[in-house]
Amino acid sequence: MTLNQWLEDNAVAESLTRLNKDGLYNNDLLGFATRAQVIDLLNSLRSLILPGIFEPLNRKRLKAVITAQLSCVSMQLSELIYVVLRRTCENETDAACLSRAEQLTIRILEGMPAVRDLLGEDIQAAFEGDPAAKSAEEIMLSYPSLEAMSIFRIAHHINACGVPIIPRIMTEYAHRNTGIDIHPGATIGRRFFIDHGTGVVIGETCTIGCNVKLYQGVTLGAKSFPLDENGNPIKGIKRHPDIEDNVVIYAGATILGGDTRIGHDSVIGGNVWLTHSVPPYSTVFNAQPSPVVKPIEG
Repeated sequence: MTLNQWLEDNAVAESLTRLNKDGLYNNDLLGFATRAQVIDLLNSLRSLILPGIFEPLNRKRLKAVITAQLSCVSMQLSELIYVVLRRTCENETDAACLSRAEQLTIRILEGMPAVRDLLGEDIQAAFEGDPAAKSAEEIMLSYPSLEAMSIFRIAHHINACGVPIIPRIMTEYAHRNTGIDIHPGATIGRRFFIDHGTGVVIGETCTIGCNVKLYQGVTLGAKSFPLDENGNPIKGIKRHPDIEDNVVIYAGATILGGDTRIGHDSVIGGNVWLTHSVPPYSTVFNAQPSPVVKPIEG
C-alpha cells in the first residue's frame, strides 16, 4: 500500500475527529488561546511595567511609547480573554461574552501600576538581600528570580480577576525559563526575593507574607491530596503552607501541608523537612553530626 492509498482509506482522521467528544474538549468550540499568543501578551505587559527591559527606551519618549503599548496590549488582552471565556460561557451571547472580556481587560490594566509597585519592592529586596547585586538594572535584566516574579505578579493579578488558563500558561513559561515554579493562585507579599532560584516550587494555596527570602530548591507544597468518593483529588481546598513575615528559608528545605504555618521572623535551615507548624522567632535545622575532615595520606 502506498502512502496516498493509505491516506484515502484509513480511519485515523475519523478517530481524531471524535476526540472532541471523548473528554479532551468540553464543548464544540475548538479555539484555544495559543501559548505563543499568551507569551506575546506577557512580554507586552512586562514592557508596560518594566519599560526598556526588551529594548532601549529614551525617557523623553516614555509616555508616548507606553500610551501606544497600552493601546496595543488592550486589544491583545481583550481578544485572548474573549477566546478563553467563549469556552466557559455557553449560555451567554457572543456580544455578552465580548463585553465581559472588555470589562476584565479594563480591570486588569487598571491594576498594572499596583503590580509595578510590588515588583519595584521585589527589586529593592533583591538589591538589599544579595551582596553580589550591583544595581537595580542588573537585577531586572539578569536575575531569574526577578523574571519569575515579574511574570508571577502579572499572572496572579489576572488570575485574581477571574480569568482562566492564561495565568497558568504565563507562570509555566516562567517555570520553563527559570526553573522557578510558582502557581498564579499563590499569594505573595511585598519585598519577596528568591536567591539563585532554581528548583523553587510554590503551590497554589500557599500564602507568603512580607520580607520573605527563599533560596534555591525550596518546596512549599502539599502533603497529600484528599480524594472524593470516586477516588479523584478534591479541588479548591487549602493544601499548601503559610509563611509569615520576615522568614528566611534556606536551600533544599521542604515545607508541606495546608495546616502548616511558619511563624514570623523564623529561619528554616537547609534541607529541613517540615510537615508541622513552628512558632514565631524559631530557628529550625537538621540535627546531624558535623562533617569529618581528614588529611590525605601518602
